[in-house]
Amino acid sequence: MKTLKELYQDIMKKELENGRKLEEETDAYSLDCLLHPKNHAAVIAKNNCTDCNMDHDCQKSCVFDAISKIDGRLYIDPAKCAGCGACIDACKMGNLIENKEIYPLLEVLAEQKKEVYALVAPAFIGQFGEDVTEGKMRSACKSAGFSGMVEVAAFADILTLKEALEFHVNIHKKGDFQLTSCCCPVWIAMIRNVYHELIGHVPGAVSPMIAAGRVVKALHPDAFTVFIGPCMAKKKEAKEEDIADAIDVVLTFEEMNDIFEALGIDPKTETEDIREHSSMAGRIYAKAGGVSEAVKMTAEQLNLENTVEIKAERADGVKNCKELIQRILNGKTDANFFEGMACVGGCVGGPKVLIEKESGREYVTQYGKAASYQTPLENPYIREVLERLGFTEIEDFVEHSRLLDRTFS
Repeated sequence: MKTLKELYQDIMKKELENGRKLEEETDAYSLDCLLHPKNHAAVIAKNNCTDCNMDHDCQKSCVFDAISKIDGRLYIDPAKCAGCGACIDACKMGNLIENKEIYPLLEVLAEQKKEVYALVAPAFIGQFGEDVTEGKMRSACKSAGFSGMVEVAAFADILTLKEALEFHVNIHKKGDFQLTSCCCPVWIAMIRNVYHELIGHVPGAVSPMIAAGRVVKALHPDAFTVFIGPCMAKKKEAKEEDIADAIDVVLTFEEMNDIFEALGIDPKTETEDIREHSSMAGRIYAKAGGVSEAVKMTAEQLNLENTVEIKAERADGVKNCKELIQRILNGKTDANFFEGMACVGGCVGGPKVLIEKESGREYVTQYGKAASYQTPLENPYIREVLERLGFTEIEDFVEHSRLLDRTFS
């Protein structure tokens, strides 16, 4: 029987062949090589885009104007592309595909010289099988060669606490409002690039993915971090200049499932490795409305003096997010906390999920209910992590912190 290293070397050969084939089919103007994913767009255009007979539906679908027509041909601007995947859905000819980052991971796993940590998004529950718990997923990742698995939901806990405290500091009267920065990179990209007049209402916080990667690297400086989730846009987020220190590779659930299948790993049959690290608040980030619910619960539990009651409004789907933002700009809402998610249903409706979003939402709801703790304030694991990172005072969450903060421009 082949060793894990030999199995990965076999997969690498196939991926290299696929990469070379794809490179031959793609346009050198808009991307570099598949095997150097830090250098090209989140979405890749094949050469036969010149044969498009679909009236450029991809260009019309892009709210970021990332697709341009030059000399009669369409090109994707990596600087503008948010990686949301709307153009892929719009292209009926199959000329657009997502950037895959599986090869760099396989190389590291085959070398077996670094600690490699899987950072798994809370939307994972139910994706790899009805009975695949957090404990079985951890064991499956270890069977695949990872050193360990980290629940990103635990870092959603930390960011929930930070957002609740930011709300207390920033919202004092009617007319004040806050837009969540906690979760969706496409929502943030819309605000930064299209509705930038609202950027002052977004707390300068990183996403749970970035927080998880930074904390892992703070505790294990030589670690290789791999985020695993349903979202293509996370690939682009991980490469943004001010936060590119956190995540080495982003895989979708589809890519991770391909690895499991190639190695003959069935997560359903793995043993339980139970270590409960997240509260309900962090787990429900994966569904639309989850961030609002989590922050509201935590703010109420903080019970700080002179805190304004959170009146939340949320939208899911790019069209609905745009409509919500327009209502904010027009003063047509009396809410003071706004949550937006680009995918219908939230992360459970992401472009690379393995099950229907309705089922995913139900799995996440039940996963949240099964948590031993309701909020990060009740979660002893979060207290321990924060103490190890040197956070001892509430003010630490609203003053500058390299691990949890970023500057939006």
